[in-house]
Amino acid sequence: MDLTILGCHSATPRANARPSAQLLEMRGHLFLIDCGEATQIALRNAGAKFARIKHIFISHLHGDHFYGLFGLISTFQLLGREAELHIYGPKGIKEAVLLILKLGGAWTPFPLLFHELTTDEQGVLFEDEKLTVKNIPLRHRVYTNGFLFQEKEGDRRLNMEMISQYPIEVCDYQNIRNGKDITLADGRLIANRELTLDPHRLQSYAYCSDTLYFESLADYIKGCRVVYHEATFLQDKEDLAKKTMHSTAYQAGLTAKNAGAEALILGHYSSRYNDVNLFKKEAEEVFPNVILAEDGKRLLFA
Repeated sequence: MDLTILGCHSATPRANARPSAQLLEMRGHLFLIDCGEATQIALRNAGAKFARIKHIFISHLHGDHFYGLFGLISTFQLLGREAELHIYGPKGIKEAVLLILKLGGAWTPFPLLFHELTTDEQGVLFEDEKLTVKNIPLRHRVYTNGFLFQEKEGDRRLNMEMISQYPIEVCDYQNIRNGKDITLADGRLIANRELTLDPHRLQSYAYCSDTLYFESLADYIKGCRVVYHEATFLQDKEDLAKKTMHSTAYQAGLTAKNAGAEALILGHYSSRYNDVNLFKKEAEEVFPNVILAEDGKRLLFA
C-alpha cells in the first residue's frame, strides 16, 4: 500500500500549505481521495500518471476538498483522455462539475460517471476481485463521508523451495494457489499447506475527513490497519472544534485506539498553529504510533 499526501492543511491554500488531497495505490488501483486546489500540481510533483486515475473520491463539498477537481478534469480533457472517470461524492457534485464545464463551453471526450451519495449508512461504493471501497458516514457542517479501502483475501503463495522437491508441473501452480492438494503421478497426495505460504497480510486504509468527534466512528473502521484522521485543532480549542464540527488531535488518537488501528496519520491542521509537532505529541497521549501528514510525503505500508 502506497500513500502520497498531496495536501494536508485546512481552509485556504498558502505558499507552503496545500489543502486536502491524497493518492492511494492499492492492488493495482490509483485512487485520488479529495481534490483541493493545486492538486494536479501536487500530482505532477509526485510523478503520478494521470491516466491511471480512474476513481476519485470526494468527501464533501467544501472548497478545500474539491475545488481542484474542475481543473483536473479540464487537464484530463487537454491530455486527450479516453478512459472513463468515476467520481464519488455528495449529491450536487455532478451539477457543480457539469455547470463549470457548460459555462466554459467545454466537454469531456471521455465518459464522466458520477456516483452521488446521500445515505447515512455505510455501504460498498466500489468492488472488484481484489478490494472493496466503502463510505464512512461522518458528522460535519455539510453532508460528509470518509472512505474505507480494504483488500480481499488473496490466493496462497507458492512455496517454490518445497514445490521444487516434487515432480509438479507448472500447469498445476494455479490449483495450488487456489488451495488444492496435489496428487502426483505415483499416487502420493501432497497437502496444499506443504506447498504454499499464507497470503500476504491484508492492507486496509481509512480516510476520515472533516468530522466532529463521535465514539461510534471507530465501529465503522474497526480493525483497519492505517487510519488518516483530521486534526484541525488541539485540545486548547476543543470548544471551537465542537462548534465548527472538527476534531482535535487527542480525539483522533481516541478514534484510532478504539478502532484497534496500527498507525494513525494526522492532517488538516489549522494555520493558527505554528508547530505541527504539537499535534503528534497530543495524539500520542492516547495512541502510540502517530505519523504527521506533510505535503508531498510518501508513506509505504508493507
